[in-house]
Amino acid sequence: MTPIIIDRGFEPYEISFAAMRAFTDARTAETPDELWIVEHPAVFTLGLGADPSHVLNAHDIPVVQTDRGGEVTYHGPGQVVIYLLMDLRRRPGARLFAREFVNKIEQSVINTLHAYNLDGERKPGAPGIYMCDGPWKGAKIAALGLKVRGNGCTYHGVSLNVAMDLSPFSWINPCGYEGLATVDMKTVGVQAPLRDVQQALAHNLTDLLTT
Repeated sequence: MTPIIIDRGFEPYEISFAAMRAFTDARTAETPDELWIVEHPAVFTLGLGADPSHVLNAHDIPVVQTDRGGEVTYHGPGQVVIYLLMDLRRRPGARLFAREFVNKIEQSVINTLHAYNLDGERKPGAPGIYMCDGPWKGAKIAALGLKVRGNGCTYHGVSLNVAMDLSPFSWINPCGYEGLATVDMKTVGVQAPLRDVQQALAHNLTDLLTT
């Protein structure tokens, strides 16, 4: 029942994307669930229904079409990315529906931020986590986008901004919202090693997804 945590290190997005799909294609009812920790070189990714016009100026950063939900987002160095390769039907007697799954992912980010004395919150109709107080109130600090196949198996996942060059977020309409402010933990006063935040978020995910 407990997902295996795998650290894939610093890896181009296209390699992770292909590996997620291959893993999901090959998995069986007995395949353990996995959480993949990864850090990507700079890349913009588009969800299935994304409007490419939300990429205002790519500045030579690759733009990759994906099969997740959601609009455009940015991944880059200094950001925690965790992909969730899960079978939502696996829990005996209590199927984990997609909405509950998203709620638990968001709560794991909120719990991780709380451990660093930061308060995050949800916004109705806008998946992700946003700062809920201070000068950066309303700024987005974490994003999520998932693919849930008809057989209940998921991939893609969640990203949390730790210590990034935030400029590329201003070159897009993040998640399709014009002018949406985006922030990272460093900007709001938290100096934390990326690896520590990776491990904290991975373990919070594991705790919530197995209860």
